[in-house]
Amino acid sequence: MMIIDKRKIYEVIDNQKPNSVALNGPEGLVSRIQEVADNVEERYHIPAYVIGDTCWGSCDLNTHAADLLGADILFNIGHTIAMQSLGRKVVMINAYDDVSFENVARKCASDLKARYRTLSLLTDSQHLSQITTVKKIFEEYGYDIVIGRGKGQLNDAQVFGCEFYPAHYMQNRVDAYIFLGQSMFHSASIVMSTEKPTYMLDPYYQEYTEVTEFARGLQKKAVLAIYNALDAQRIGLIIGLKEGQYAQVRALELKRTLEKLGKKVQLIALTEITEERVQIFKEIDAFIQVACPRISTDNHFKKPMLSVPQGLALIKLLKNESIEGFLKVQHWL
Repeated sequence: MMIIDKRKIYEVIDNQKPNSVALNGPEGLVSRIQEVADNVEERYHIPAYVIGDTCWGSCDLNTHAADLLGADILFNIGHTIAMQSLGRKVVMINAYDDVSFENVARKCASDLKARYRTLSLLTDSQHLSQITTVKKIFEEYGYDIVIGRGKGQLNDAQVFGCEFYPAHYMQNRVDAYIFLGQSMFHSASIVMSTEKPTYMLDPYYQEYTEVTEFARGLQKKAVLAIYNALDAQRIGLIIGLKEGQYAQVRALELKRTLEKLGKKVQLIALTEITEERVQIFKEIDAFIQVACPRISTDNHFKKPMLSVPQGLALIKLLKNESIEGFLKVQHWL
């Protein structure tokens, strides 16, 4: 069951006394966010707006919507980061899942004992509170467990879909990674960014899965897209308009480099980067988007749609350089 830190919300409202607030979070939490909004209105007699647009993480906060609504505070729920606030308006609110990992952790620890000795535990925001418990379980089975240090927005042991600092700090010390949670999205990215075996512990189905082969499939898809973009004469360089995905400087850097290599580049700005939206750009042979790397690896596009690491790899190929390990970096932006 997901537990939202309502106490923190009430504490902030008591201290700041806003005239209205807005709340948002991932789609899976919307029904719980609705309940919290009702609680706020009943308790404080102020408008509490539930922002129903997509919210993929701390890079996608919808502060523009809160501004339009005139909300004094935007509570972003379920994207735990190392900071308690972002900017003047956004307050990050924890939402933890209290599901138990004990049975699946013991099963995984028992089965892998002959294969590995040193492991590192990683997870997303909703299962951070479980790291210590699972660490003790694996240590009972004789494993050496190391926890990677966080950096920037990341807590210790936490990864995003595009940032992997705790994994990278440990990659030369561990045999494999254990990811806590039901997310191929996060698990596969650990494999691609470290090239180490990774196992996903699913506490809902009480199963664990090695995601290495799945991740290699995504990586092959990423490499193929790069080679398919090699002959593109006109490249669309997409700048994301979501506040946490806005990377104009990076886009202009790529534009200058590609033009020196003989490519024609058109700058495009989009809020939602989807196949439906990019179809309107008829004269573009391939795209590079600097908004979110997972748009390129996890979605289908008829024309090549490269992320920043893929775009940099394309530049290397155009210079006749090797692209080996192009995803083996700490941050895909």
